[in-house]
Amino acid sequence: MDLSSLYIREGRAISKAKGSLLVAESIPGTKFNEIVDVELSNGEIKPGQAIDISEEATIVQVFGGVSEIDLKGSKIRCKGETLKLPVSVDILGRIFNGMGKPIDGGPPLIPEEYLDINGDPINPATRQPPAEFIETGISAIDGLNVLVRGQKLPIFSGSGLPHNRIAAQIVRQAAVKGKEEKFAIVFGAIGISYDDASFFIRNLERTGALERAVAFINTASDPVIERISTPRLALTAAEYLAWQQDMHVLVILTDMTNYCEALRELSAMREEIPSRRGYPGYMYTDLATMYERAGRIIGKEGSITIMPILTMPDDDITHPIADLTGYITEGQIVLSRNLDRKGVYPPIDVFLSLSRMMKEGIGPGKTREDHNNVFMQLYASYAEGCYLREISTIIGAEALGDRDRLYLSNADDIERNFISQGEQEKRKVEDTLGIGWKLFSVLPEEDLKLIKEDFIKKYHPKYCESAAGKAE
Repeated sequence: MDLSSLYIREGRAISKAKGSLLVAESIPGTKFNEIVDVELSNGEIKPGQAIDISEEATIVQVFGGVSEIDLKGSKIRCKGETLKLPVSVDILGRIFNGMGKPIDGGPPLIPEEYLDINGDPINPATRQPPAEFIETGISAIDGLNVLVRGQKLPIFSGSGLPHNRIAAQIVRQAAVKGKEEKFAIVFGAIGISYDDASFFIRNLERTGALERAVAFINTASDPVIERISTPRLALTAAEYLAWQQDMHVLVILTDMTNYCEALRELSAMREEIPSRRGYPGYMYTDLATMYERAGRIIGKEGSITIMPILTMPDDDITHPIADLTGYITEGQIVLSRNLDRKGVYPPIDVFLSLSRMMKEGIGPGKTREDHNNVFMQLYASYAEGCYLREISTIIGAEALGDRDRLYLSNADDIERNFISQGEQEKRKVEDTLGIGWKLFSVLPEEDLKLIKEDFIKKYHPKYCESAAGKAE
């Protein structure tokens, strides 16, 4: 077979090499992100991607990098297409690397088609507002920061906090409530360690979640350029399952900080003018092109919901990565180092966390009629208890009145019994709301001002017990 027939344009000689970047003379007709083959002088062919194009030169990022290269004897050949992911319904249950190649030892994938990993933008006029509840089984999310179909809800973590365990728990437990609908998980791991990669793979296999999941694993030792493609491969798989297979897809991407670091590294290699803390000025746009692939489309049965996870350097929520992510997404779930030191799992900071789509995803027919009232009252009770906790460190708990000590104790109970739960514990939303009512039962009934009286009569343990006693 004549290999030259695979290429639409014969390449130019390489004039300069810098790490995994190769600079060649300008190749007319080359498109941004086009896939190329780099033919080394020894005959070895390595895939690459055109990442910068000008009249003077074409810059190529080599997948896998090149340790030694003979500039005179090497050439770049263009294929005339961007990186594409082969897809079929058989991708469910499979594990791929950051280039979309299977790494699970399974049979080769027989694709139905090849999809561009950059995706197709969703027409804003066809977007359907997120409004349907996803049950994660975690009370601090389902009760206070609800995840809704089509939403972008990131998890802001810090180094050493258990975000990987939380991600694995969500992958195991997440389900569409009350309906037997096709639900899938797409998991993208970006620049993680071998230990973390094996943790996720073992977790998926042991719990049986792999049957309805697709995983893309890029480890820290893999080439930097693969960190750029991994989340896009994951989202392309999600789009195929959602728009062509009518599935509701939850995409979990960890760790987006590694993605942004790779973006900064490539930007430095290309000698671009840096912006805040050395990150490229287009980082906001770059992140938005991925996060905005979430949503629902009018006339389509499926949906894409994204939960990106990022570790904030120095726990700084104003860091550019967290800051820009917060602008693009609809809220955030923030992990607390103080709660983690107390042994609370998952250590979710209720006050810094927010789900802007929450009110659209709760209520009658979705979760339960009292959900919004329970949320507001629990938030208010916990806030008062935490305020009194700060006061007590100054004046001492003994100086507090009986009512204040009650709220102080209630704040501890909320952390121990509501926010904290077992790593293998899956709570239904009704169980979560039930725990909230038990916490309210120790407070004066006249203090429950954010709950409708009808709901108090219906769900308050005092009235439920008296009704049960009369029935007996």
